[in-house]
Amino acid sequence: QVQLVESGGGSVQAGGSLRLACAASGYTYSNYGMAWFRQAPGKEREGVAFFVDSSRTGYADSVKGRFTISKDNAKNTLYLQMNSLKVEDTAMYYCAAAKRPAIYGLLAYEYFYWGQGTQVTVSS
Repeated sequence: QVQLVESGGGSVQAGGSLRLACAASGYTYSNYGMAWFRQAPGKEREGVAFFVDSSRTGYADSVKGRFTISKDNAKNTLYLQMNSLKVEDTAMYYCAAAKRPAIYGLLAYEYFYWGQGTQVTVSS
């Protein structure tokens, strides 16, 4: 049984940093795509960043240059380093994982496994 558990969310002032982690248990596909999504109240879920391997990553335009996605295969954990946070980054952040190869991108419907989310709140 696959389980994705996010951690690292919290409240921070604008300009600050947070590091999210997604621990994957029962997920043995080290070379399949994983991603971070977020959803703010009243808004649709949007893709933030995806990771297949160190040479295949991608970011939403809104976070490019500020967020960095990485993965530790030994720990089976996906990370999202978030710097220079803005008020508009406030959202519930979700980790997602693909169930088949060749999935990379920021389309939510392509990811099969989802975590419960971790809240990020950025204040001015």
